[in-house]
Amino acid sequence: MASELSSVLKILDLEPLETNLFRGVSPKVGWQRVFGGQVIGQALVAATRTVPEVRRAHSLHGYFIRPGDPETPIIYEVDRYRDGRSFTTRQVVAIQHGVPIFTMAASFHIAEAGFEHQIAMPVVPMPEELPAEREILERHSDKMPENMRRYFSRQRPIELRPVEPLYYLEPRAGGPPLQNVWIRATGHLPDDPSIHQCVLAYASDMTLLDTALVPHGRNFFDPEMKMASLDHALWFHRDFRADHWLLYAQDAPSAHGARGFTRGSVFDRDGKLVASVAQEGLIRLATTPKATSD
Repeated sequence: MASELSSVLKILDLEPLETNLFRGVSPKVGWQRVFGGQVIGQALVAATRTVPEVRRAHSLHGYFIRPGDPETPIIYEVDRYRDGRSFTTRQVVAIQHGVPIFTMAASFHIAEAGFEHQIAMPVVPMPEELPAEREILERHSDKMPENMRRYFSRQRPIELRPVEPLYYLEPRAGGPPLQNVWIRATGHLPDDPSIHQCVLAYASDMTLLDTALVPHGRNFFDPEMKMASLDHALWFHRDFRADHWLLYAQDAPSAHGARGFTRGSVFDRDGKLVASVAQEGLIRLATTPKATSD
């Protein structure tokens, strides 16, 4: 298993402090703030630790309240809102320096039979037909700004293969607000389904908000952009493995008032819809005056 993935699994393995109370840490990678996907994943781990194994998460809804400090442990406090016959509900608050930085509600459901249908997966090249990030770096490093070169050269726990890599290399305004990216963990994961859910929760914050910038010829490497996730929702529909290729098909129905709204559908390579994601985030030009209350 790649060392970066091992590090993420270690970060997701929260330390129990007391009943309903857990502590998580951040990787020492020099980030100025905690990666949002890490907080989502850790909060889901905390909630899952208080739920019987026969029930799996089917949805979560979270709000980012304050930037996380990567130098300080995060305390996760779980409230056991409800334990019903079919559903279990949990509320999680992530706390640093005595104040909340993230809140999340999560719901868990027993397995039961029901109706079955889904939308179709977009027709896109398979991951083996696309260049790996290292190949993109080797082919196009002369076109990349320094921050992009660092990004594509960094070893990460989640491998990304964008279907439209030219969006990053040659962004142009006027295109549709769409983006497709194949994702997978960089090594084999344990068979526990809850681990695969938490790893996908971690990965689901990657690339999504950037989709709101596609029609404007911008991306998150643009030094003029200031971006931050504001909220995040994730629904798990079917079983999957996060260490197998998953297509993250994304769109951005709206951008307005320095906020972008984005959605994602996650398919396995056989076309099975396994999860859905929605997120709103801040997309502000660094030169734009900000409201005094944010």
